[in-house]
Amino acid sequence: MQQNNTSLGKLGEDLACEYLKKSHYKIIERNFRTKFGEIDIIAKRKKQLVFVEVKYGSKDAYLRVNRKKFEKISFTAQMFLREKGDFGTNSYRIDVIAVTKEREIFHFEDVAKDFWR
Repeated sequence: MQQNNTSLGKLGEDLACEYLKKSHYKIIERNFRTKFGEIDIIAKRKKQLVFVEVKYGSKDAYLRVNRKKFEKISFTAQMFLREKGDFGTNSYRIDVIAVTKEREIFHFEDVAKDFWR
């Protein structure tokens, strides 16, 4: 029986959360939604908030985060900060985690640099 995209997305997010916790991140919130967009995972590590987009499929799944998607995540992150505060942090970044069908995790940190050319 083939899983639908929603359940595969949730599986990817669950695996990404496990990975982040093992890597000493504290999960603040999952699936933060606004009318403008959604952020899959919001985590904190040391004094930094990390907004995480999770892509399931292959290592190259992170390529599905294009400039338009990045801008939506960035805008939604700003809305989160305004609505919920910064949780005692002094900076934030946007990461992408690709989860393969074999449950391998590929963590791409601070992807903003990929969009500021």
